[in-house]
Amino acid sequence: MASVAFLGLGVMGFPMAGHLKNKGGHDVTVYNRTAARAEKWVAEHGGKSAPTPEKASENKDFVFACVGNDDDLRAVTTGENGAFGAMKKGAIFIDNTTASAEVARELAEKAAERGFSFLDAPVSGGQAGAENGVLTVMVGGQEADFDRAKPVIDSYARMVGLMGPSGAGQLTKMINQICIAGLVQGLAEGIHFGKKAGLDVEKVVEVISKGAAGSWQMENRHKTMNAGKYDFGFAVDWMRKDLNICLEEADRNGAKLPVTALVDQFYKEIQQMGGRRWDTSSLLARLEK
Repeated sequence: MASVAFLGLGVMGFPMAGHLKNKGGHDVTVYNRTAARAEKWVAEHGGKSAPTPEKASENKDFVFACVGNDDDLRAVTTGENGAFGAMKKGAIFIDNTTASAEVARELAEKAAERGFSFLDAPVSGGQAGAENGVLTVMVGGQEADFDRAKPVIDSYARMVGLMGPSGAGQLTKMINQICIAGLVQGLAEGIHFGKKAGLDVEKVVEVISKGAAGSWQMENRHKTMNAGKYDFGFAVDWMRKDLNICLEEADRNGAKLPVTALVDQFYKEIQQMGGRRWDTSSLLARLEK
């Protein structure tokens, strides 16, 4: 059993922290910007809550975070009453936020200066993956730190991989989002085309999903897309945040992402249609407007 803090109890962090407590059997203290959310977590899972990231992180072996963006991450780490002010030497900070590789490297350096370690460890699998404890975790950092942290991360994960040094986890998550953006757009166009052609979309997908066109998105999202229901999983606002990270990194490293840039603009249109909280499969709604 390890002594653990978890910072950020959103739709992902809330169940992830629960798995650390119940499946992993760890001693968990939670922090959330809205204290009522932390109190709700304690009522459901036990453990303890703390009023600040700093208080939550005192004497902990591992400190996890799952917050919104780079600025939120800096706030809970190096900001006023941040976790970095209290973490003990030899501890490991594990960041599950989808953020930039730049902030991952920045915080890894600051952690090293203070005598503890930092792993960037963004996740994929969405809210359902978090609730079921089957997330994919892409990790950047030192191998020795990864080896220590992996048994704890396993509490909420199905797959955990070390991708390289600090920032490599975030770069891998960018690739994940780049691939998803193109897949969802292709699926949306396929369903749209099938409807216009007068075909039975369910029958079409039943056949083509067993061939080269098959994908997780097709298997798990075609029914709701075909029904025009877009309240399942990852929100458009979040996807645009992630794609913006991808495009900014591409500007730095010289990668060419024409499809990603185009799909990002399609999601902008979805936002303008009032679909900020629709899931990413709502690309079909844009074609049908």
